[in-house]
Amino acid sequence: MKFKFNDIANAISIISGVSLAGIIGVGSYVYLNKDAIIDDIKDAAIESVVGGMGGAAGLGAGAGALDIKLPADQASAPMALPTPNSPL
Repeated sequence: MKFKFNDIANAISIISGVSLAGIIGVGSYVYLNKDAIIDDIKDAAIESVVGGMGGAAGLGAGAGALDIKLPADQASAPMALPTPNSPL
């Protein structure tokens, strides 16, 4: 069985096209659903921290302290880290 160079080149181009389509598809899915993905990760992180404290029932009077809401303009603003010589 002989393979011609053209057959090999066609197979490589088909594999390349399928790979590129997969990368574009996954990238588009992540880009379009990034907010939902971020919210799911935040919820999982908060649940793991609160779960380690014994749940909200074990917090007593401080349970409402976890429900801090930031104004809309500050919710997505990055926080600056203090420099070693700056006062807190």
